Amino acid sequence: MRSPNINAIVYFEAVARHSSVNLAAAELLVSRSAVSQRIKILEERMGVALFRRVKRRLVLTEEGERLFNAADKALALLREAQNNISLVRDYRSLTIRVSSSFGVRWLSPRLAGFVAEHPNLDLRIDATSELSDFATENIDAEIRYGVETPEGLHCRPLVTDCVLPLCAPALAARARKQGAAHVLARAPLIHTVKADIKWREWLDLHAMDAARASHGLYFDRSSMSLKAAQDGLGVVLETATLAMNELRAGQLVPLAPKLGALAIQPYYLVCPARHLGNRYVKAFTAWLEEKVKTHELEKKRLLKSLGVKVKPFHRGRGEAAPGRR
Repeated sequence: MRSPNINAIVYFEAVARHSSVNLAAAELLVSRSAVSQRIKILEERMGVALFRRVKRRLVLTEEGERLFNAADKALALLREAQNNISLVRDYRSLTIRVSSSFGVRWLSPRLAGFVAEHPNLDLRIDATSELSDFATENIDAEIRYGVETPEGLHCRPLVTDCVLPLCAPALAARARKQGAAHVLARAPLIHTVKADIKWREWLDLHAMDAARASHGLYFDRSSMSLKAAQDGLGVVLETATLAMNELRAGQLVPLAPKLGALAIQPYYLVCPARHLGNRYVKAFTAWLEEKVKTHELEKKRLLKSLGVKVKPFHRGRGEAAPGRR
């Protein structure tokens, strides 16, 4: 006996469920004769009667009951598989790796809009200091800090950072009375281990005493360094990008606005060029660039309101920038 046609099973299951050819035909959007013909062919191939008529209703025979139980389970499994496949098709994932401080302080507060625009996207943010190996890891794109582009990867600059000494308002008030150099020679220096510009480099550039440049408090995350400065533990050399919330709130202020800020280009979006063809990588990149543009304008206005002028910083040839933070 040949295997039954799947369409015949679908027609049979509908008739058995409704006990009516007419109702089955209406559900399947086909003619009554088409349904009757399929049932007739199915019965001929199986060599048994599947229905018997009782008054105006079709009632399953014993053989029909057995087939219906099997058909009901089989079609339920097929429908479940179809739904699962549809969900996989409709939902896509995007994995972005980012340094933890930038992820927490800059990226995360802005993500709501992107998530709302892409409700069927499973967004994964991997906040770590480890650089991605795109050949072996399932990472779509990465926001890297202070690292030259590895060969073969697409790289586009993002945020322009502005580095300056920041501290609690009380310490800045002391600097106004005694001078910034006097305060920096005595107050604890707060170091972010993986920051691009180090205290010694900054002090040398401003012709200040660098004898204490390697001493003070060390943190491996900008968030911790900024919190220490906010708590009055010393002066931190950090970026306006990561400290914007504290600067707006007045919890941190420039130690001496007249010293200005040094502009550097530390953040880059990095990924294999082939990933740019991914619709979600493309959408994330466009969204990110728009947010960066708005951020840069806000930061420029904020620093101007604080009396801080920004000047470009160029490291000497052969001096390497540090890794991720």
